[in-house]
Amino acid sequence: MFESLQERLGSVFEGLTKRGSLSEADVTSALREVRVALLEADVALPVVKDFVEKVKEEAVDQKVLKSITPGQMVIKIVNDKLTEMLGSQASGLNLSVTPPAVVMMVGLQGSGKTTSTAKISKRLTEKERKKVLMASLDVRRPAAQQQLQVLGLQTGVRTLNIVPGEQPVAIAKRAVQTAALEGFDVVMLDTAGRLAIDEELMAEVVAVRDASKPTETLLVADAMTGQDAVTVAETFNEKVGLSGIVMTRMDGDARGGAALSMRAVTGCPIKLMGVGEKLEELEDFHPDRVASRILGMGDVVSLVEKAAEHFEEEEAEKLARKMQKGTFDLNDLAAQLKQMQKMGGLNSLMGMLPGMNSAMMKKVKEAKPDDRIITRQLAIISSMTPKEREKPEIIKAKRKIRIANGCGLAVQDVNKLLKQHQEASRMMKKVQKMGKKGMARGGLQGLLPPGFGGFPK
Repeated sequence: MFESLQERLGSVFEGLTKRGSLSEADVTSALREVRVALLEADVALPVVKDFVEKVKEEAVDQKVLKSITPGQMVIKIVNDKLTEMLGSQASGLNLSVTPPAVVMMVGLQGSGKTTSTAKISKRLTEKERKKVLMASLDVRRPAAQQQLQVLGLQTGVRTLNIVPGEQPVAIAKRAVQTAALEGFDVVMLDTAGRLAIDEELMAEVVAVRDASKPTETLLVADAMTGQDAVTVAETFNEKVGLSGIVMTRMDGDARGGAALSMRAVTGCPIKLMGVGEKLEELEDFHPDRVASRILGMGDVVSLVEKAAEHFEEEEAEKLARKMQKGTFDLNDLAAQLKQMQKMGGLNSLMGMLPGMNSAMMKKVKEAKPDDRIITRQLAIISSMTPKEREKPEIIKAKRKIRIANGCGLAVQDVNKLLKQHQEASRMMKKVQKMGKKGMARGGLQGLLPPGFGGFPK
């Protein structure tokens, strides 16, 4: 997410922070680079002009230029204005109404409406303990209603029964009526999309809105469509009236300009963002955290939240006891790797680590950390006997060949894993000797799980 923008801005700001003093010309030159970087990232021109003007107004102030760390002060101003452009405060779904609350999902075909409907429903069911009913109003796309039904089975969320030939407005009315009669808290209406905006699409969406009176009207926009997504948002907001935006494919868009433009152009808050294909890969949109990620400052709060969400207390206590004893076997390594998988893998967490400037990100890319490494390492450990996992030192030549054959990998892969385990064990012993503050002294490398050889130290 925002990879190219992060890299460009990172190099600009590194140049500023290396200077002991800054002149107005230095700031103007840096902001020219920022302007180009934002335009290349597909941010709308009016948004870029407004952003650069606001930053320049504050950055050329004499208090900033004559401060002890002028470069850092300029970065802080950019961070503040970027957060402001993204919406300042996080804005969640407003469901504080007399049940059922109706959430209408709108957008173009292929933007991810149906999947986002299921993701939000799963989130509301599991995290907020809401009773949710999903209904597909897409009677044009083949098997669209069946697709939502399948997703309902996968998430454990009830879907409205399909009545062949029933039209969208009638489906919406039946969904709201069913929800009211059966005590549902939320009704998710997945409306139809088109390949492009047309009068027929808008008329249908307006008719559904008038019939269901939604609490939330969410536009689902694909981050990879760039400026087209902004145009779509403007049109839907003008014709239907939006309460918020859900950005999808935020994990795949290296530019990210659509997300930066969307809030400023429409005035609608981005409420949620899809960060992967899995049904649990949906996150709240926090403007300040996203701004920090773009500027390479990391996102420790999201990292901690993600860890807390997936961390198992018993496993943590067990590992803590082993650390105190200075022991760390392959079962422990497997447990750590599984935790890493649950949290989205190494690539999804790298941008959240503080201090990941453009130079460090470049090193990471050169090292080519691949999340499939975790799967391969777990396969190796799974091919071992319980005794081998507890006592890796007994694994000699013949055992290595058997393990390699068992997981379909080479003996060298088994050797690499064992070496990484030895390094992890040594680290655990060091932590034990250094006491409670041991891990804190480990810095960035201490935050990463063992098992990623070749990662820059």
